[in-house]
This record gives sequence, C-alpha cells and structure tokens, in this order.
Amino acid sequence: MSAGPVRPARRAGGRRAAPAVAAVLAAVALLAGCGGTAAPGGGPPSAPDARAPAPTATPEPGATPEGTLLVADFGADTVSFVDPVRGVFDRVEVGTAPYGVAVGADGRAWVATAEGVAVVDTGKRTRLARIPYRTRTGPVTTGEYRGGGMGIALAPDGRHAYVGVNVPDGDGVLEVIDTATRTVTGTVPVGRRPFDVDVSRDGSEAYATGHDSFDVTSVRTDTLRARRMEVAPYGTEGGLGSWLKPHYAVVRPSDGKLLLPFEGERLAVLDPRTGQVAVERMTADTHQHGAALTPDGRLLVVGTGPITSGDDAASLTIREPDGSERVVRLDGPHEDVAVSRDGRTAYVTGGFTRDGYWNGITVVALDGRTPPVRLAAGERPLGIAVL
Repeated sequence: MSAGPVRPARRAGGRRAAPAVAAVLAAVALLAGCGGTAAPGGGPPSAPDARAPAPTATPEPGATPEGTLLVADFGADTVSFVDPVRGVFDRVEVGTAPYGVAVGADGRAWVATAEGVAVVDTGKRTRLARIPYRTRTGPVTTGEYRGGGMGIALAPDGRHAYVGVNVPDGDGVLEVIDTATRTVTGTVPVGRRPFDVDVSRDGSEAYATGHDSFDVTSVRTDTLRARRMEVAPYGTEGGLGSWLKPHYAVVRPSDGKLLLPFEGERLAVLDPRTGQVAVERMTADTHQHGAALTPDGRLLVVGTGPITSGDDAASLTIREPDGSERVVRLDGPHEDVAVSRDGRTAYVTGGFTRDGYWNGITVVALDGRTPPVRLAAGERPLGIAVL
C-alpha cells in the first residue's frame, strides 16, 4: 500500500475438517487470552502479541495435524506452523520476508520470499528447495516495498506455480515455475507490485493484480500471452500516491469473474473475457486488503482499519452470494484471511503490510455465535493457508 492524499468524499451507498469452532475459540481464550488491544495512535498492540511466541511442544516429524495453519512470517525469514488452539509449534526457514503462500494437494507449500520461491514439505516441516527468480529485483531487503515475490498461486493440477515478482520502481513480472523440475520456465511483464495472483478454475489463465498500476493482468498459461485490464472504480487520480488501488482478488466459481474489494464501499467485478468491470456496493467503510471464499460461496474481506480520518475500525466482512453483508469488527490492523476446511472459521493474519501490525491471528466464528479471539502466532504474519 502506498501513502496517498486524503480520500474523496464518500458516497452513499479428502481432508479432515479443523476442530469445531466453539472448542477452538474456548481453548484459545483460555490459553492465549483475547490478546492485547491496539496501542493509542494505531501502533502495535500491547502484550501478549507484541512479540512472536516461542514454539511449544512439537509433534514428531511427519505428524503435522490436519487443520494446522501455515503463515508467512514477513517480519522474519520463516513460515510458522500454528495449531489453531495452542499457537505456534514449529518454524521452517524459507528466505527473507516471506509474503504469499500456496499449498498443493501433495502437501507441499510454495512460499514467495524476497530471495526466491521456497518449497516446503508441510508434513515433515522441512524446506526442500528455494528457487531463485529469473527477474532482477535488486538487493535483498525487507519491508513493504521490498523486491521479490508477493502473490503466488498453483495451477489446479499442481504442475505449475505462478508468482508475482515486485521490481522496485518498475513493472512487476509473473514468473512461471515447473513444480516437478523446480525451475522457472517463463516470465511475463505484469503490473506494478503484484500483490495477488489467482488462477482460473480450468487453469487456462493466471491473473496478477497490479497494486500500483490499477490493473489486473490476465496471462494465458499455454502461450503466456498477456492482457492488462484496468480496475479503478475510483479512477486513477493520484497515481502512485493514491490509496484507492486494487490489492487482492478471488475468482468466483460460478462465472469465473474476479472480485476485488475497495474501501469497504465498492466491489469491482471484473470479467476477464471482456475486461469490463461492474461495481457493487459494500458496507464496511474501511480500507481493504485480503479476500477469500468459503466453500459455500461467501466472500470474506479484510478491512485494515484507519487510513485517513473518517474510516471505521478494522473488520472482516462476510458477504453472502446475494450481496448482503455482516461486518465483524476486529481489534487492530490485519492483512489476509483463510477459511477452515469445514467453512465455519476464518483465520485473519495481523501482519499487515504497513506499520501497526501485530504478531498474531484473529480466529472468527463465521456463524457469529462467539466473539473473535486473538491468537499469538508468527512474526508479522501475512500470507496464510490451512493444511
């Protein structure tokens, strides 16, 4: 996310499922408490989540429980394995400032870092390889604007991984990785700072969301032919200094259209076949980042909280297929979201790409029967997946 001017005036407008929601929330509350509250002025929260927790008792190698959370520790060089009740129980070194995570049916995780794409055996909790980028991204650094991998996704058949590579002060690149040989087999220019990468359900196209260029680049996976499509429901005024840019997207299974939330006010619905964008109303009224779909088609969107005066608190929007919404308020900024296998629980990372992050995950029962609970986990956790 980039600093920007004051926003314009608002307009009206077969794996075993994770543990039962009630049991998870009760146990987390007992063991970890509800966590600290956001510090005055939007800074990091108070203890106990201001520092990453030490791993607790570690299961034997090869015994990673189903329902474990895998998070990318953007503030370190590791991924953390997180029990959704007890917290972190193991870590694996992957490379500097890991961002996005994609996990295949074979249990291997592909992690986009500043140094390359790390391959992790999540069962044995070991790093198998780190694949260097073909793209030159400058010195390996950390922080919001660091070069290297950001969004990452796997083809439905698992044969290729697609990673969006940020090139500081230039256009990004989509790199294609053959997962069998663990080599980069192709590169395609895309928009600036590719926050997110998604793949069509049939695997024929990959989509890179260019944050700083107000666009989505559609790439044919067979020919690598690319087509950029502007997604700017507020316009592009302000350029790199604007807040009103796309961040994350999901592909709607029913019609293959991409859903991109903006500011808790507008949902841009992009048809990748035509490049046309329709806009639907949203209600959270807050800056938005991560997005995910539940198995039954509900859209989850992370609200990061205040950017300029007038924004509401951080939140998780639960949007039904008919467009109706329920907004769950969260404590402190968050970044990305994943859903339990049974679709009952959302896990929202507190890493955040800007200052004010906290070291933990908020556990949200999607039926609304119990309040959200904060779980200390990871070190500035961004990307997240449920194993």
